[in-house]
Amino acid sequence: MPSASSLLNFLPGGRGSIGISQLLSKLETYLPPEQVARAQDAYDLAHESHQGQKRMTGEPYITHPVAVAGILADLHLDGQTICAALLHDVIEDTPTAKDEIVARFGREVGELVDGVSKLDKVQFKSRKEAQVESFRKMILAMTRDIRVIMVKLADRTHNMRTLGAMPAEKKRRIARETLEIYAPIANRLGIHSIKLELEDLGFHALHPMRYRVIEKELRKSRGNQKEFLPKIVSSLQASLTRGSVSGRVESREKHLYSIYQKMRRKRAPLAAIIDVYGIRVVVQSVDDCYRALGLVHSVFKPMPGRFKDYIAIPRVNGYQSLHTTLFGPNGVPLEVQIRTEDMNVVAESGIAAHWQYKTGEDVGSSHHDRAREWLTSLMQIQEGGSPEEFYESVKVDLFPDKVYVFTPKADILRLPTGSTCVDFAYAVHSEVGRRCVAAKIDRRLVPLRTELRNGQTVEIITAKGATPNPAWTNFVVTAKARASIRAYLKTMKQSEAIDLGRRLVDQALADFRLSLKSLEVEQLVATVQELGCVSADELFEQVGLGERLAPLVARHLLPPDFVDSSRPTTPTAPLAISGTEGLVVSYARCCFPIPYEPIIAFLSTGRGVVVHRANCANLDGWHKQPEKWLPVQWQENVDKHTYTTELKVLVQNRPGSLAAVAASVAATQTNIGHVSVVELDEDTSAITFELQVIDRAHLAGVIRAIRKMPEVESIERSSH
Repeated sequence: MPSASSLLNFLPGGRGSIGISQLLSKLETYLPPEQVARAQDAYDLAHESHQGQKRMTGEPYITHPVAVAGILADLHLDGQTICAALLHDVIEDTPTAKDEIVARFGREVGELVDGVSKLDKVQFKSRKEAQVESFRKMILAMTRDIRVIMVKLADRTHNMRTLGAMPAEKKRRIARETLEIYAPIANRLGIHSIKLELEDLGFHALHPMRYRVIEKELRKSRGNQKEFLPKIVSSLQASLTRGSVSGRVESREKHLYSIYQKMRRKRAPLAAIIDVYGIRVVVQSVDDCYRALGLVHSVFKPMPGRFKDYIAIPRVNGYQSLHTTLFGPNGVPLEVQIRTEDMNVVAESGIAAHWQYKTGEDVGSSHHDRAREWLTSLMQIQEGGSPEEFYESVKVDLFPDKVYVFTPKADILRLPTGSTCVDFAYAVHSEVGRRCVAAKIDRRLVPLRTELRNGQTVEIITAKGATPNPAWTNFVVTAKARASIRAYLKTMKQSEAIDLGRRLVDQALADFRLSLKSLEVEQLVATVQELGCVSADELFEQVGLGERLAPLVARHLLPPDFVDSSRPTTPTAPLAISGTEGLVVSYARCCFPIPYEPIIAFLSTGRGVVVHRANCANLDGWHKQPEKWLPVQWQENVDKHTYTTELKVLVQNRPGSLAAVAASVAATQTNIGHVSVVELDEDTSAITFELQVIDRAHLAGVIRAIRKMPEVESIERSSH
């Protein structure tokens, strides 16, 4: 990764792209001659295909794929990936077909090129939709061959190096996308060198003034620290030698974007961020890492609470190292990383290290397995929901802050900071998540929404027949948990909508003294086809979700010889509401209906039946859509769970009035969901309580208790 000053070489006007001779020289250092020759052949085809094309910088287009291949050659990627990098824009931007690439270079290279080719010329509703669909296809291509993302990241890196030729608005959009998506993906795959470069280039393009100010201030402060850094390095090197530990000590400068992020996180000026340099110790074995830790602590005192062991518990992207912070000269904090040579390769190259190792179960292979595991989880996330939802879910999943917790069998699970017991359950297995009913942390029962902390042991209690609670979506943070819950709710909502739609059509047919059972099967099949549905269930689902009106569907279902004059004059029997209908029957938050009071319902497209109180102020406009209103009533035995309602209480402005009224409500065994207070004048305030009650009798008891209080002037139910 370049330092802050050398980064300027990447910016417009900086260094030019490498030529094919330089690329081949790089490849000759690690690839056999026959693979270097294949790369030359791929270059010849790319050069011929892109003949006459130019980039926005004015350079011949071929300079771009050569530069992309050069970035991958620095990571020592295999010959097939280098060929794919040279040809990655050929399919989309030139007449050359995939079949020609397959015939000339083999199916593996052809699939890689196809995987990194940009979106076909598809018409999208918006730029956002095009962006998220492109991102989704990129992720899915990665699951087939992880090298696809290697080429994509190298492609983005070179595009960022030459971003200066773009219009300002496009430059900012690409820079933001790079910081939000591509740099985190590089980090998630452990490709440290590309991640750092993308971050600094994205920072420069998105916030050029901030970049220049920090870069200038860093140059000023660099002088003082550079004076004592060589002394620190030599002191630590001498300590390793005395302890008979073979290794090297080197200093490193933190990159600008990490300094900027630290300033934002701590809300501190640059002057307060004094640890802009760090020390890296690279040794031969894991045992040497821990011995070196003791030796550096003998030279400079360690800062309490600043030691992290990423060797025993690696980061989620496979990174391993010991981290400690020392009190350096003049008390300046000095960050030290201690790792082996193999760990150092993985820290810089990440998943690319898989192609640099060729023996058995090595560090590269285990890192490759971790990446595969992550990509498999992405496949589960994308199975349900829209591309936009997938895009946002993966963005959340990319950020690296993790909490490490243990299963009862002492296995370690890595989860994002803020994860709950439900997130843990889904991380263990999707089936465990679906059936979880309770959780224990360190053997103590806790609510499922409890946030997890490092080092805790978590046990999930499951029950046969248990199902996900819709409320879980309000607090889960992992993309896997959120996607699994939403997929289940979508299926559950579908089955409930079918059942409700069937009831509504049956109710509408009752107007004609008919029912679904009395109809001929042929008549139902003909109606389903006539209305363009695949099945009767699809038709009933559309009715249940309010997308079709039951009376109109009922008319389509009438037998051909039906005589309309036979319609009875008696009104339709109201639809019975039991309180257990689930997701397709909801209760309006404008009037908060509760059991055993007069109600009416509205068919809302996509939501199903929305129940209102019969005296709701919003019913004034019902006559504009009379066909969407339907009569409903409560069943005799309504389910005894709680329903939300709202009371507005006017009280005198006295100290403790709110507490007194709240205590009175609590005395009736009523839960208060939310409270808001508005001061009307110097003598009076309006307190709005959102309460959980069982029925009208329960609510009446609450109102009586409040009304008895001397400070209460009036009380009424909300009916907006």
